[in-house]
Amino acid sequence: MKGKEHAMERFRMKLFHGSNVEVAKPRLVDQTRGLDFGAGFYLTTSEAQANRFSDIVVNRRKSGIATVSIYEFDIEAAQKALSIRRFQGADADWLGFVMNNRLKTYSGEIYDVVIGAVANDTVMPALQAYLGGFLTEEATLITLKASKLADQFCIKTDKALSLLHFVRAYNGGKGGVKNA
Repeated sequence: MKGKEHAMERFRMKLFHGSNVEVAKPRLVDQTRGLDFGAGFYLTTSEAQANRFSDIVVNRRKSGIATVSIYEFDIEAAQKALSIRRFQGADADWLGFVMNNRLKTYSGEIYDVVIGAVANDTVMPALQAYLGGFLTEEATLITLKASKLADQFCIKTDKALSLLHFVRAYNGGKGGVKNA
């Protein structure tokens, strides 16, 4: 039995979500602002990134406690049954996708899951300069390559959300990583 349990675990990926509350039952909500990969439930494989984001959410909303929720995602089932868009890095395709989503002008294929680099606060000045015409695409991509970008997973459909299983949550934020 132990070997069988190990085989099942091997296909589950650990993901983290930073917020101002525990999110035991994630759901998809419409977004009023343009996000990197459009509307969806955002996670990362980086516990440190989730911790940083939990502080950002508390500060932005002026309520709650920095909290990191931990999930397991059935990546094997996702790869078999879902439409997944995976960006290998901050390249021209990623940049175009992010810009179109942030401007809310994306009209391409609809995906169940989108995976790629996060356009966090450290790269936003470069993206804004590109958007404003102050940087070319090439200069923007060179600037982005110099940044160490965490990853993000955007769960965009209920079908994909059904493969995400809540494990537990803890108070995060400036307290740091809790060895999940």
